[in-house]
Amino acid sequence: MINEQKFTEEKIVWVKQHSPKHLTFAITRPENYRFAAGQFSRLGFREGEGYIWRAYSVTSAEYAEELEFFVILIEDGAMSRYFAQIQAGSTVLLDKTAQGFFMPQRFPDGGDLIMLSTGSGIAPFLSMLQQPEIWQRFDTLALVHSVSYQSDLIFNNFIAKLSEHPLVGEYVEKLRFVPITTRENDAETLHFRLPESLKNGSLAQALGLEFSREHSRFMICGNPEMVQDTFKTLLEQGFAMHRNKLAGQIILENGF
Repeated sequence: MINEQKFTEEKIVWVKQHSPKHLTFAITRPENYRFAAGQFSRLGFREGEGYIWRAYSVTSAEYAEELEFFVILIEDGAMSRYFAQIQAGSTVLLDKTAQGFFMPQRFPDGGDLIMLSTGSGIAPFLSMLQQPEIWQRFDTLALVHSVSYQSDLIFNNFIAKLSEHPLVGEYVEKLRFVPITTRENDAETLHFRLPESLKNGSLAQALGLEFSREHSRFMICGNPEMVQDTFKTLLEQGFAMHRNKLAGQIILENGF
């Protein structure tokens, strides 16, 4: 039995259904709830005499009054069934402690922060992009979002409007955004999977960056297969995992 002192019951503030499977929503934020951009919250609900819990990266800024999340609904998923029927005023359980070590401040200052994501793996990067200090610490912020179809790129408008953001708008000339669609061809996106785009040089070319151990800092978040394949590719290219006692160029996290 979970200790109920470890979580609170929060209200859904708003819900936006972008497609039959793409959902963003916000919940009330407890006054003492703290997290760092890149960390995840544990959300849950009561089921029978027990609970169902899942981890979701926060997409909102550290200073935001609400906690925002991005969910891709999965057929037959317990949490997906719950989220599919929520509306403003519904409730969800929130673990009082944010978790995770997927944070850019683990890297030393300077260089290019290259954020590689698939699907819902873009979520922690949306939070990072709203933090002024992250823009100040790195020379370039490069975001890559790989999805199956153009209709899955639901955050393109959000990214385009960062130039109007009151806290980070002045830094947007540092941002380079490359969308990838793997099952749909058009003139505006790359079409290779992330590992292939690293191997054939198309990603570096699209970003206008030269990847190097001295200047590149990679953060990888998405489905486990992509994370492992991309990690392996970067290792083969001479990059290394970043550890507390051994500096490297790669930090990774599975998006689900």
